[in-house]
Amino acid sequence: MEDVAERAKVSRALVSLVMNNSPQVSEEKRESVLRAAEELGYRPNLAARQLAKRRTQTIGVLVDDLRNPFFGEVVDGIEAEAANHGFTALILNGHRDARRELDAVETFLQFRVEGMALVGPRVGDDDLARLGGTTPCVVVASGSAHPGVDTVTTDGRWGAELAVEHLASLGHTRIAHMDGGSNVSAEERRAGYRSAMQAAGIGDFIDIRAAGDDEADALDVIDELLSAADPPTAIFAFNDLLAAGALNRLDDAGVAVPEDVSLVGFDNTFIAALRHLSLTTVNQPTLAMGRLAVETLLTRLSDGTDEPMRHTLEPQLVVRSTTGPPPMQSSGTASGSAEHI
Repeated sequence: MEDVAERAKVSRALVSLVMNNSPQVSEEKRESVLRAAEELGYRPNLAARQLAKRRTQTIGVLVDDLRNPFFGEVVDGIEAEAANHGFTALILNGHRDARRELDAVETFLQFRVEGMALVGPRVGDDDLARLGGTTPCVVVASGSAHPGVDTVTTDGRWGAELAVEHLASLGHTRIAHMDGGSNVSAEERRAGYRSAMQAAGIGDFIDIRAAGDDEADALDVIDELLSAADPPTAIFAFNDLLAAGALNRLDDAGVAVPEDVSLVGFDNTFIAALRHLSLTTVNQPTLAMGRLAVETLLTRLSDGTDEPMRHTLEPQLVVRSTTGPPPMQSSGTASGSAEHI
């Protein structure tokens, strides 16, 4: 800063004012200082500034899997809202592994982040409760109301019900569910599938297949469903990635969508709207979830309330080209009566 001050022929204090965007500096002096800083390649020392203020104005953002566009879209909302409040988002990938998530959290704590947004975390309730007791923490897109931490999520059970109700309204009675396996949101979507099947009067055909949450997890499951004695005419997939994998496998098998089998995803990520997929899916308001996560953290930082805050947003069904009426069945075809899990 002294070098910049010398070149701009101003005081060091004035350079500090310019670097902190003070309105007390004339435009002429500001331009002179910025020009000198650029010529010298000067950048403010962020660490020193944070030490002086005793604040980092940084939010740690842990993402379950950066390959899944859902998480990237949530992070877009987090970054935008954080920037609006002068905060920076430090983003780390958990790689769908609880141990690596805890390592990432330790990195956040070493960087003295002021709060953490954990998006789809796999760490257990005990670890989350411990974290919530040390640093403001909000869990985003998890199917559980974790003790000791704030939560921002979408009603996954309702979203699953919307998917099944849509398929049932088209005339489908054999609707299978490719579930999310160990994913934290899988349980409530399974529950929504079950309740909607019962409510539609087709609970005698409940077919839940353990899959996962990316494209590759769909391949064997689709093979199993197609080879079943009483194959489904519609499939509700845990998320859009799983649905995309299902579409590929169905195409390989010569099965037309939606003429032979209808397909619904979940999340409404950007890939669902791609013309060659045009996937019917359940929308999660990803940007709103990310923004609300930051707002929740900032409220926690300012108010210091002990009560956890719970925010549950509404899902919406987005109908595109992968759903339609079931194919014509022969009069002798019977509905399945066994529950497959």
